[in-house]
Amino acid sequence: MAVIDSHQHFWDLEKFDYSWMPSGESVLKKNHLPADLKPLMDDVGVDKTVVVQAVQSIEEARWLLDLADENDFVAGVVAWVDLQSPDLGRDLDELQARAKFCGIRHIWHDEPDDDWIVRPDVIRGLRELASRNIPYDLLPRPQHLRYIPQLLAEVPGLRTVIDHIAKPLIAEGVMEPWAAEMAEIASNPSVFCKFSGMVTEADHENWSVDDLRPYAEQVVGMFGYDRLMFGSDWPVSTLASEYQRTFRAYNAALGDLSEADHANVFGGNAERFYGLR
Repeated sequence: MAVIDSHQHFWDLEKFDYSWMPSGESVLKKNHLPADLKPLMDDVGVDKTVVVQAVQSIEEARWLLDLADENDFVAGVVAWVDLQSPDLGRDLDELQARAKFCGIRHIWHDEPDDDWIVRPDVIRGLRELASRNIPYDLLPRPQHLRYIPQLLAEVPGLRTVIDHIAKPLIAEGVMEPWAAEMAEIASNPSVFCKFSGMVTEADHENWSVDDLRPYAEQVVGMFGYDRLMFGSDWPVSTLASEYQRTFRAYNAALGDLSEADHANVFGGNAERFYGLR
């Protein structure tokens, strides 16, 4: 089974405005494109990736899908659409006509209202995704978790994955109420979780696998090995770690896995969740 990185990004600073990037100088403020990622993947034995939107733009969705068509190692694209738009159906028709389109994401945690995800017009859009069996990436921080049970109740057919284990406060060693709220969400068998984004929530200059391991143990206990999927979050992860170190740290944080469990977390679950070909 292929080793799949279920969550990474590409960007081109001349094409799009990445307003979420930190001010001042940053390792993020340069183009990150397929030719930059492929050697890093090859070095650690990652075969395929899922590229995830970084701009809330249908134009970026088209660009990412074009990149995926040009690069065989990109197995899928999680794109953005305006869930509140009256043209949602038309935009989804366009995206679903593309072979490597595999899901939708919105940058929820940057919305000014924490409860954005359960607004009636957003719920209508998510019901349209559910009716088309389109997976949805949830991008919460811990303060957003309280709204996910309501979302799941209102859109029961929606297949969801929580990005970056919901970004707990790893640098501060804070576990609650993140753990209790995640456990409630994980009790719904339709919800998956990306084992990703942890190094950037740790101390960027002074983190170790030991900082990640308690959170790994929590999500394994909640989701098991059948609903977790590895993601590098490259190049955002370069704020704290190079690609190879991130990959090896996440392997180490999970500990010794059976061959079957490792194959699921590092490929099979992403393949099944997103319907990758």
